[in-house]
Amino acid sequence: MSDDEVQQFLGDGRVLNVATIGPSGHPHLVAMWYALIDGKVQFWTFAKSQKILNLRRDPKMTGLVESGETYNELKGVELVGSGRIIDDYERILRLGKEVAVRYNGPSAISDEVLPFIEAQAGKRLVVEFEVDRVVSWDHTKITGY
Repeated sequence: MSDDEVQQFLGDGRVLNVATIGPSGHPHLVAMWYALIDGKVQFWTFAKSQKILNLRRDPKMTGLVESGETYNELKGVELVGSGRIIDDYERILRLGKEVAVRYNGPSAISDEVLPFIEAQAGKRLVVEFEVDRVVSWDHTKITGY
């Protein structure tokens, strides 16, 4: 995929599979909702989560967004780099609102729901992907089936 196609794919994607390095050295793999903030992939997670513990020990992280049901539909973007932990409440709240709207629509930050997001932001941290390398594929471009 071109750089523009990668950004479009990430903007349209729904689930980011995130791998960090667990305490035993094995991958710790989880599915996360995410948003693009200023062109960067970010997700939020509880401050005491295993992901945060892993990133504090070793910031290396890999992410995967993929789609497709059959071989000729497969598309994906792998992000290889590190996770930068952000503990600024305003940035955490901003991401919480972005994620809420992205996955649940504009009513997800209504006056009734916003206090819940604000409370969650107090328990969470943002992880911003610092990407060193992007690997992408788009089997819809393959001809000759």
